[in-house]
Amino acid sequence: MGKVSIKDIARAAGVSHSTVSRALRDSPLLRPETRERIQRLAREMGYSPDTIARSLVTGRTHTVGVVMTTITDPFVAEIVRGVENCALPNGYSVILASSGGEPERELAAVDMLRAKRVDAVIVTSSRVGSLYLDRLELQGVPVVLINDHTSQGGPYTFSVTVDNRDGGRVATEHLVCRGHRRIAYIAAALGHSDSVERQAGYQQALRQAGLEVDPALVLRGDGRAEGGEQALARLQALPEPPTAAFCYNDMTAIGLLRAARRAGVRVPEDLAVVGFDDILYASYVCPPLTTISQPKAEMGERAMRMALALRDEDSPAPETEGQVVLPGRLVVRESSG
Repeated sequence: MGKVSIKDIARAAGVSHSTVSRALRDSPLLRPETRERIQRLAREMGYSPDTIARSLVTGRTHTVGVVMTTITDPFVAEIVRGVENCALPNGYSVILASSGGEPERELAAVDMLRAKRVDAVIVTSSRVGSLYLDRLELQGVPVVLINDHTSQGGPYTFSVTVDNRDGGRVATEHLVCRGHRRIAYIAAALGHSDSVERQAGYQQALRQAGLEVDPALVLRGDGRAEGGEQALARLQALPEPPTAAFCYNDMTAIGLLRAARRAGVRVPEDLAVVGFDDILYASYVCPPLTTISQPKAEMGERAMRMALALRDEDSPAPETEGQVVLPGRLVVRESSG
């Protein structure tokens, strides 16, 4: 048997094609019993709508594209879970694309999603958001940046972030309160605005405590465990090594912990460590990691809600008028003493 069509359902139900179409769209113009009978018959016959044909008529594909750094990052996985929690109940499918943290691949991923005519694009930790916002906005494609923002802005651009600066301040103040005076910051690669903001919070806390902001204590990492591992040797090689380190994210901190264990550096006795994100691994490493918790799933859900609101001109949401900034939360575990 071939694919079931609206014509087949109409013939079986003894109604017109337009009546079937209204029933499948949940039109209030039909009596509830008629609508339910046709919908039940459609299910029994195995009917599935032609999404391609529908998109040609409506101009919507009911898909949203998510560009992420890598699916193996637990932080990203939680973001995607939040996006899907909002997308699926609203009849949207999610297309994932990985950038590997490389600007060229991010641009290619966005172009691929644009070619697939997605209804919105969500980008996590963008490296080059300002480079493609113009071309997406020209086509009316909403763009939502997670943990990043652009000064460019526009009617189709939105961002949802955690308060990175305040998180950096709180993390550093926690270490200062533990008695540390030489505190390192292991940053992300160049181009991450969230890393810049966390560093600003780190510097603010040092100044407020009357401590020197030493450029030698700020190291460039890559946001991965490997970068954290490599940072330890550089910190230990300083004439006056730090007694504490605030890391751009938890993966960096986990790499630092691993290198410290191999080198015989005791945590937190010799080196206190604080991360940022509160990924699942943070509570399972040894010692458990003190970190700034981000509401990851909520960020994904809010980003998806904003994408829907920006796409639907008939249903504007108040939150689309600016940048949503969510608070982080200090989670104290054993790595900071």
